[in-house]
Amino acid sequence: MAEAAASLAPNAELLDWPKKDKRRFLHVVYRVGDLDRTIKFYTECFGMKLLRKRDVPEEKYSNAFLGFGPEDSNFVVELTYNYGVSSYDIGTGFGHFAIATQDVYKLVEDIRAKGGIITREPGPVKGGSSVIAFAKDPDGYIFELIQRGPTPEPLCQVMLRVGDLERSIKFYEKALGMRLLKKVDRPEYKYTLAMMGYADELETTVLELTYNYGVTEYTKGNAYAQVAIGTDDVYKSAEVVNQVNQELGGKITRQPGPLPGIGTKIVGFLDPDGWKTVLVDNADFLKELEHQ
Repeated sequence: MAEAAASLAPNAELLDWPKKDKRRFLHVVYRVGDLDRTIKFYTECFGMKLLRKRDVPEEKYSNAFLGFGPEDSNFVVELTYNYGVSSYDIGTGFGHFAIATQDVYKLVEDIRAKGGIITREPGPVKGGSSVIAFAKDPDGYIFELIQRGPTPEPLCQVMLRVGDLERSIKFYEKALGMRLLKKVDRPEYKYTLAMMGYADELETTVLELTYNYGVTEYTKGNAYAQVAIGTDDVYKSAEVVNQVNQELGGKITRQPGPLPGIGTKIVGFLDPDGWKTVLVDNADFLKELEHQ
């Protein structure tokens, strides 16, 4: 019995690490067919700022980082343009991003005036008090627009569909140290959602996981790529992920270590539904920003 308890102790201690680690959402990565067109749309329609842009001709791609505040404190979007590729398949699994604003009606007017497409007119949620709208960007990505008071993080949600909500909640709690902030069941619409994150959903970015009754699998397409999250120890975090993968599913797709040419340490992995997360060393990330 004592030997069994001793053998379990290191695992239990390791699984505590994500809750103690200094984690936050850094950026979400996805592909677009025309980088300048998307930059123009996000800056003019959503009010984002272009934070940095880089071209990597030897790898035949360009990146642009946009958001509502600097990367060392805010969640941002990392857009990827692959030379010569003008469109992507978003798939059925990706849901939407969300932007919090103090006036949804005004934001919708601005988006429409600049030629943006509104897919849901602003108004209260059925059976609730929240005022929302939905807009579509030039590549077909959906943005939910949510009316809220002032917030330090307007880019406030990434919504993904999952096939087993309880399994996903456990995965993000155990592997990534997130908290279940809210769970809402809407039987009239046949779905349940869970908000997962590191702080109150009105203060920061959250992952919104949605389970549609009876649907266990979705297509991923090739448009949405991953979410990046900061960590103080990529190697220790990878050990935790590896343990949780064995219990709940998923797999490590890039072993922990420095990126060639950049030196930033990362680890990449899939959750049980195949959604990718990359954990990025906090200190390396700040150094990378200094050298941009």
